[in-house]
Amino acid sequence: MKANLLAAAVMAAVGLTAGGLLCAQEIQSSGVKETVKEDARTAGHAVADASRKVGHEIADTSKKVGHEVADTSRKVGHEIAEKTAPARETVKEDSKKAGKAIAHGAKAVGEKAKDAVTSKSGDSKPDK
Repeated sequence: MKANLLAAAVMAAVGLTAGGLLCAQEIQSSGVKETVKEDARTAGHAVADASRKVGHEIADTSKKVGHEVADTSRKVGHEIAEKTAPARETVKEDSKKAGKAIAHGAKAVGEKAKDAVTSKSGDSKPDK
């Protein structure tokens, strides 16, 4: 409806301007010319005001929709985080267990390697 109103205002301005130009060419009276100029100016201002009003309404509506989208996204994000929390916690715990197991295995291998090197170096000492 706003677009129709704006289109009608533009058509009225064009019609008044075109009609005014034709009329101004036919009649050389300065009073008529001034009337046509005023009518065209008034129509132009009406179009500008209507356009400005529609532009502000569109901007306000866009802002509201943007905020609604942001709020909905935030809610969905929090819902997803809540639903995936148990799985994330399980992965975290499993990672800790795996890390501890690897560390324990590395420590055991290191001790075995140390024992192997220590016992060989003790065997290489000459007997007295």
